Amino acid sequence: MRQMKSGNGLALLLIGFGGLIILGKLGFGLGWLFGLLIPILIILLGVMAWNNGNRLLGGIIAVVGGFVLLGKLSFLFVWIAAIALIVFGVSMLGRKNHSTR
Repeated sequence: MRQMKSGNGLALLLIGFGGLIILGKLGFGLGWLFGLLIPILIILLGVMAWNNGNRLLGGIIAVVGGFVLLGKLSFLFVWIAAIALIVFGVSMLGRKNHSTR
């Protein structure tokens, strides 16, 4: 098996992003994914700076990207909270019925 050169990972990442852009232009509705793309790239930029020895700047950039990504994914937290409330309420009803018997 051939070993991957160090620059191949970045090349494959760029090819993947380019493919996603083309799919979006063809109308496959990946707009939500493009909204996540920039924060993920910011986080990766911070990680690259961290690995190259600039830990303070890399950490700051990665944290900013993380906050932006959390903002983009906040709708998931609302769904998870709503489902958790429903499950908790149903479990409370089930407990009450068992304790009155």
